[in-house]
Amino acid sequence: MTVPLTHAPAAAPGITVRPVPCPPSVGKRVRDERFGVVVSGIDDINNLTKDEFAAVERLLYTHGFVVFEDVDLTPAGQYALTRAFDPAADEYGHGKVGRPDPKSILHPDLRNIPGTPVQLIGNGVVTDEHILQGLQGPCKLRHPSHQSFHKTQVSDEDSAKGFTRFYRWHIDAALYERDPPKVTTLYGLQMPQAKVNTVRYDDGTGDELAVPLGGTAFVSGKIMFDILPAELKSLAVRTRVRYSPHPYAWMAPAKARSTGLGMISEGKEMPDEDLPPWKEEHVKTLPVCWKNPVTGQLHFQVHPSGIKELLIDPLPSSATRTDSTLYPDGAHLTDLVEVRELMYRMQRPGIAPELVYTVDWKPRDLALFHNRGVLHSITGAFAEDEVRACESRQSSPRHL
Repeated sequence: MTVPLTHAPAAAPGITVRPVPCPPSVGKRVRDERFGVVVSGIDDINNLTKDEFAAVERLLYTHGFVVFEDVDLTPAGQYALTRAFDPAADEYGHGKVGRPDPKSILHPDLRNIPGTPVQLIGNGVVTDEHILQGLQGPCKLRHPSHQSFHKTQVSDEDSAKGFTRFYRWHIDAALYERDPPKVTTLYGLQMPQAKVNTVRYDDGTGDELAVPLGGTAFVSGKIMFDILPAELKSLAVRTRVRYSPHPYAWMAPAKARSTGLGMISEGKEMPDEDLPPWKEEHVKTLPVCWKNPVTGQLHFQVHPSGIKELLIDPLPSSATRTDSTLYPDGAHLTDLVEVRELMYRMQRPGIAPELVYTVDWKPRDLALFHNRGVLHSITGAFAEDEVRACESRQSSPRHL
């Protein structure tokens, strides 16, 4: 799957690029691959020139995400910038109205800014009219918490000490009727500063990661694929994922793993007959591996919480079969326990602490990320009176 790109000069005049600042937790592999860059020198972030956009586009697909510090972005400018990556995609990623179905677990977390498809997300009571941009104030936002989504929870005592979890590793996508957006933009408006949480994986590994309060965690789908052993790489390139109809409603009664990487199988998913009305032709079957339009590298890109079936192609006749080859004759896996366990086995190494980069938000920071090349998760346990506000935008095409 390729993305037509604007012709990009070697460097647009005035643009400077540097690696994102890496805390000690970030490992050598992520640093060496320059996962994430900070870009400066754009004259007007709301109105990029042709050369500026071409350079930013290429940097984004090359490095996974791009950060602009201390920029004055309007909702209209954010919409225009996001849409520039895919002009044919003019709807918000979850539909025309900008809000998911009320049965969806996403529904309480989003507020649509009037006159735009940009969403206001965050925590606490927002009263600043510059942030509200026409929303009626005061506006109460809710930061999604693992306490309501995971099967097990960090204790109240440990939460008070700053321990938390990844909420949900995901790609931004409806995964029904609409295809995953190419790019998501996040613009920071207001957030607590200089506070640190400790993410616990709580999966028996002892893995932990210090993160800024409310930081957005990213991992590279390329690295997730590259570190797989040969037999799992072979499986990944031969596999497609069938997602549930209306997956965010389907998963709503179920609970997630302590790592935030997919769901626990207890038979609690919403039955198909209780889902919002759906059509078979709108159910999405998407590849496990996505080809980067600039580098040509493969990215392991699966939303683990919404998966329902796996369709595995047989090994090509020219390939060598060994005792370690998995599903050499192909398979259609429909047992949800088997599907989830296999996907977790493939994805869990890619969220190891040393492979995670967490954006430490500051007001007026803008982050763009390759939504078909990285996974991300929110983090943080906010007090009710702590305010965090960001604007989010992604444009979703109907068909790839």
